Amino acid sequence: MERVEITILPGRWPGIRLLHMLKLYHFPFAPNPGRVLAYLKEKQVDGVEYVYVDFTKGEQNSPEHRNRNPRGIAPLLEFEDGRILAETVPIIEYLEERYPDPVMIGSSPEERALTRSTERDIELNVLTRTVSLVHATRSPLGLPPNPDVARIEREKLPIALSRVDSIIGGNRFVMGDRPSIADCTLLAALNFSKFGELELEASYPNIRRWYADYAERQAELPEILQ
Repeated sequence: MERVEITILPGRWPGIRLLHMLKLYHFPFAPNPGRVLAYLKEKQVDGVEYVYVDFTKGEQNSPEHRNRNPRGIAPLLEFEDGRILAETVPIIEYLEERYPDPVMIGSSPEERALTRSTERDIELNVLTRTVSLVHATRSPLGLPPNPDVARIEREKLPIALSRVDSIIGGNRFVMGDRPSIADCTLLAALNFSKFGELELEASYPNIRRWYADYAERQAELPEILQ
């Protein structure tokens, strides 16, 4: 079956691209699928088939999903020929190369390097620590509390958040005057923190302002999940 790609002009949101043979396996409440979904909302790549994998019901461990990836993870992107691409950053990098407009990683080698570096810092030191802290305290998957892990993450997270607060400064977005993958990762971290009833942004004025603005921006973008 031949891939069909057309462009429609819906008025306020011109240039929405319709794809007909990509599938994204996701669970939107989990941080890594959340990063990809935030990215796709910014890109407005419409027409991807979104396949919901309910982690709360253990569907990630089903034989069908394990056939796609033995680790039972999400997100996964299924190509037109049935091959499966795993891991958040490779999925985003692939989509960025295939659909480069609007730019979400950078327009020059220097911009791309700085964006990747900042996004990686946020992933490792904010997102990953937030996930660890939430699961060690109020896990939405029902994992048992782990006070030792929670203590360590509470010590480390403020260091990372202070650094990100400085990076944002007075910027509209994390990296400046346009959104990037760094915004998607920070959004996913702060959204997931709500499961643990955390207010990570409360003590960081630049992050707090950014989060209010960027969450509103994402809410105003046309929905991609139907």
